[in-house]
Amino acid sequence: MDDTPAPFTEEDYAARMTRAVRDAAEARLAGLLITPGPDLEWLCGYRPAATKRLTVLVLTPGSEPRLLVPSLERPDAEAAPGAEAVRVSDWRDGQDPYATATGLLLPNGRYGVSDTTWAIHLLGLQEALPLTTYRPLSVVLPLLRAVKDDHEVARLASAAAAADAVYEEILSLRFTGRRESDVAADLAHLLRERGHSQVFTAVASGRNSADPHHRTGERTLKKGDMVVLDFGGLKDGYASHLTRTVHVGEPAEEERTVHALVRTAQQAACEAIAPGATCQEVDRRARRLIEDAGYGEYAAERTGHGIGVTAHEPPYLTEGEETFLVPGMCLSMGPGVRLPGRFGVRIADVVTCTPDGGRRLNATDRGMAIVA
Repeated sequence: MDDTPAPFTEEDYAARMTRAVRDAAEARLAGLLITPGPDLEWLCGYRPAATKRLTVLVLTPGSEPRLLVPSLERPDAEAAPGAEAVRVSDWRDGQDPYATATGLLLPNGRYGVSDTTWAIHLLGLQEALPLTTYRPLSVVLPLLRAVKDDHEVARLASAAAAADAVYEEILSLRFTGRRESDVAADLAHLLRERGHSQVFTAVASGRNSADPHHRTGERTLKKGDMVVLDFGGLKDGYASHLTRTVHVGEPAEEERTVHALVRTAQQAACEAIAPGATCQEVDRRARRLIEDAGYGEYAAERTGHGIGVTAHEPPYLTEGEETFLVPGMCLSMGPGVRLPGRFGVRIADVVTCTPDGGRRLNATDRGMAIVA
């Protein structure tokens, strides 16, 4: 069955840029400077490589969106899905691109700039307009991409369904006697088979499962291992992220207890997702259960984070984050418990906030699967 989503339209991109300009004005910014990366692709559908040649989308109140590109890349820019919603101009080798860009900026303006902007470009702009100032978008407009429309949620749901299918299939494969890297390679292959263009896979077994920074290694899996499978990627431009903890052979009593605790904590956090709830309230809901069970000092750093055109983005479900949830926000919900030197458990799903509460986009079982 073809599950290719309908393409985003010129109107979709125009609406995003209009919203971005409005948000910038509310943040008392003179405008936004968007360079190659996820923000540029989300705003106008253009996905060039970041290079020494300046490419920048300039969004300012009262002006049409302007996309400045190197002349040799202009045909690609004009072929982007959202190109009709912007005015494309170019600069040629031998010209000073920063001098060209200054014609689009206020000489003393305060601008939000993509986090992915190369230093050479930011310094070039500062030299051309010494009185301008710049702030990263993650600081001044952290929620720029946080609220998804129905088409974006549909893409996230499709990516989640693909990740679910991968998990169901990986359970049928052998774990004992194989390396973490072997299982990770299987996950990557299956994700690509199900339409993912980019993938990430992390497999942590035995005591490695308690290490939050563990990178898939060459450890051989054996009976008695707890195994954290953390994987996903991009499908049709939107991220999947699924985490399940399985066990090779029959688990010990405490392993069952901790897994059940994490599952309960994750369920409680998902039930706390609702319009008007704050991110820290959701985190506290999961963390309180873990603390009451005596594992508070071993709880994961945060309960979750936003997800969209990247796997990690604001808002963050953690103590001190007072952002209110609104319908359309999509979150990767993954509390965990890690017992250093022994084992760890983590369970994560993608959940979207709706007017009626949280709705899981992942549907696969969250119980502890026993693998061979």
